[in-house]
Amino acid sequence: MRQFRNIAVNAFMELIRQPIFLLLMTGSVLFEIFLAVPYYFAFGDEVKLVKTSALAVMLLTGLFGAVLSASASLAREIRSGTALAVLSKPVGRAQFLLAKFAGLAAALTLLAYVNMVGVMLAGWMAFDAYGKTDVQAITIFGGAIALAYALAGFSNFFLRRPFVSDAVIALVVMATLATFVIFQFTQQMESLGTRAVVDWRLVPAGILILFALWILAALALACSTRLDMIATLAVCSAVFLVGLMSDYIYSQAGGKIEGNAPWWASMLYSILPNWQLFWLADALETGKSTFQWAYVGKAFAYAACYAGAALAVGVALFDERELG
Repeated sequence: MRQFRNIAVNAFMELIRQPIFLLLMTGSVLFEIFLAVPYYFAFGDEVKLVKTSALAVMLLTGLFGAVLSASASLAREIRSGTALAVLSKPVGRAQFLLAKFAGLAAALTLLAYVNMVGVMLAGWMAFDAYGKTDVQAITIFGGAIALAYALAGFSNFFLRRPFVSDAVIALVVMATLATFVIFQFTQQMESLGTRAVVDWRLVPAGILILFALWILAALALACSTRLDMIATLAVCSAVFLVGLMSDYIYSQAGGKIEGNAPWWASMLYSILPNWQLFWLADALETGKSTFQWAYVGKAFAYAACYAGAALAVGVALFDERELG
């Protein structure tokens, strides 16, 4: 158990020390805030457009983060010989791969948290044709991001600490504090005479996206046992795109209308992850004031089973991989 914990912690720290991880985190959260800045003319659906777009940015950022982190965590270590050095000690290959996934999942959770903060703030700042851009919130959040980088630079220069990991931790803390200050001490007019309120329904919607990112991480880690980063990105992107169309493909084959889909359609529908189960942004504007947390629990069970199956395939591929 100690070896598992050490490998997982080392994998997590290695990932948050990657400059691309910091760039993804900073760029995605700033872009989510930017989505609430321009004036849109969406015939009353401006707020819904901002929330849906911010959740989409969170999902795509997680896709790239999962692939890049999996390749950096496993494929590069196999290529450089680091994995062989670790496995020469009393550490099994299955334990090594599962610990890598634990560190990868923790890093993606941290990335998703910061993106979720950006989604919540973008939903707060969104306005229709009768509102206006919340300059005060933009100033506070932008100053918090700049302060996070300044603190990381201070620790790097005076304390000789790694800049990237300190910047990631500082960004998490300062983004949280800035969002809390904005929610508690500022006011935003969503529409004419209507003040903005925090849409807490975005939280379970973001949790569902996190479950989808865990599945992508398991798939990317399984691919990284044999493939490099570009090939892993191509495979995961293909699975992601085809999974988005899984309902359509199955219905066109007669599965949901006639009930007599061919065997290949049923098998493909069972193998491919159905990403629509994790995308409920459209349900936020259906007039429902509550969110079914029981559905989140079922989605977690589906994500755990699918990620477990992907990791089982990854362990099988990794056991047959020649590391020398």
